[in-house]
Parts: sequence; C-alpha cells; structure tokens
Amino acid sequence: MDYLDTMHQHYYPNENVNTDSKTILYYGLHNQGATCYLNSVLQVFFMTKGFREAVESQEQDNVEQNTFDLQLKCLFETLKKKQAHTKDVTSKLGIEKVFEQGDAAEYFEKILSKVNPDVSKIFQGHLKHTATCSISNRHVNSDEVGPFWTVPLSMEDNNYYYSVRDGFENFFKSSTVSGDNQMYCDYCDGKTDAILACKMEHPPEILTLLLKRFEFDYRRMSYVKNDCCVDVPHTLRTKDCDYELYAVVDHVGSLRGGHYTAKIKSYQNHNWYVFDDSYVTQVCFLVN
Repeated sequence: MDYLDTMHQHYYPNENVNTDSKTILYYGLHNQGATCYLNSVLQVFFMTKGFREAVESQEQDNVEQNTFDLQLKCLFETLKKKQAHTKDVTSKLGIEKVFEQGDAAEYFEKILSKVNPDVSKIFQGHLKHTATCSISNRHVNSDEVGPFWTVPLSMEDNNYYYSVRDGFENFFKSSTVSGDNQMYCDYCDGKTDAILACKMEHPPEILTLLLKRFEFDYRRMSYVKNDCCVDVPHTLRTKDCDYELYAVVDHVGSLRGGHYTAKIKSYQNHNWYVFDDSYVTQVCFLVN
C-alpha cells in the first residue's frame, strides 16, 4: 500500500476544504466495505481526459470480451450524472472480499493491463536497462527495454524529509555491482564489476510515480510505514519533457488498515477536488 502519484502529492498547511455543495461538479463512488483503494484509482482514470475519451470511444461490437473497457464505459457514463456503484467493476476484477483493503497501485496496473492497449497507452512508457563491464568500459553484458506503468521511488534512509525530485533523479543514477554480485563478461571471459544504468527510452504521456513508503524492519520483522514529510513539485522536468502534477492517491494508516483518497485537478475548470468514496469536495488554496 504505497502512495500512487500520477505525475505526486504535497499537503500545504494552509489548505482548507470547501464543502459548499454548489461548487461540486463531480460525483463519488459507493464504498462496498473497504474498496476505497479501488474508488480512488477509478476517479483518477475518470478525471484523466485522454483516458476517459479513449474509454468512451470504445464500441461494444469492437471490444474484446476479456477487456475491461465496457465496465469502465458504463461506470463513466453514470459518474457524469450521479454517484455510482462499483459492483460490476469488482466482479470483473475478481475482487470477492470487499471488506479487505487492497493496494491502490496494484489495481492501477491491473486495470491498465485489462483495458484495450489503445486506451492504456497514455500511461505506458519504456525503460532501458543496461549492464556494462567496468573493465572494458565498452562491452554491454545486457541491454533490455521493457514497458512500465509506474516508476517506484524508494524512501529508504529518509526518515524526516523526502524530495520526489531527488528521488526521481536517484532512480536513474548508475550504480556498480561488485563482489558476490559481479556479472559475467564475454569480452573479459570472466566475472567483473558491472555498471548498471537505467534511462527512459520512451517517456509516457502521463507519468505515474509510486512512492514506496513501506519498508521491512528486521528488528520488528514486519513492514513499517515511513510517514516523513514529502516535497512534491508541481512540475517535474525530465530530459525529454515536463510533467505537471494533476492527481494524487493518498493512503492514511498502516499496512494492516487505513483509508485511501484521491486529490485531483479537473481538466475542465482547473480546480482541485478531494474524492473520498461517496464524497467529493473542492479544495481551496488560501494564500497568506
């Protein structure tokens, strides 16, 4: 149960929530028991313009039976008019125990893998992983390119403050493996130290960052959540393009239980909203 940030999230101390129902343009999703993790992810998909339009353009005659597109299309049509239920969605996803909390990041990727590739492609990028011999400095032991939905950012050794920008840069920093972890080099005909590197071969249209707040504590022999303060930029600049923050899926609680909500910026009126299951409230940012 990590933070899923579609971009990430920063909670300002002077932030208030406006509960005036007249300003609410969006509707919530019924919580079947402990399905807040699913509701939060579904609201992100609904509030993503390109994804919603792609789902709505799917015709029943052209949709494969094993895809998830029709369930999302029906759900989105209902959400435009009123609060919606997710029974058909949970059934299609194989969620039987609705009173057990699930992982938002897991179902984010699960839904993307179940819809038509033309629908999910705006969330998909490709990473290139290389391993180069440190001795020859030219022989590449491996060179693999693979798709990804999220970029996982480790929060290890950050107990008080964490910068998403720094974490993102660290993810792409090269590292060296040595000792027992040496890799075999055909050019050197033996095991050598290797330089591991990763780069974004194809940047996604929408970049999703996964903040890994849960770490295994060997003293307690259990997973512990890192609740340190996180600094999230509104704009994340990369080599190929700039990304603007528009959605955050947030988890409050522990590994054993808690609650998910989503905070999303509307592409229609550019206001921010908190999606908390059945409740949707507009966020007002007060400037001192």
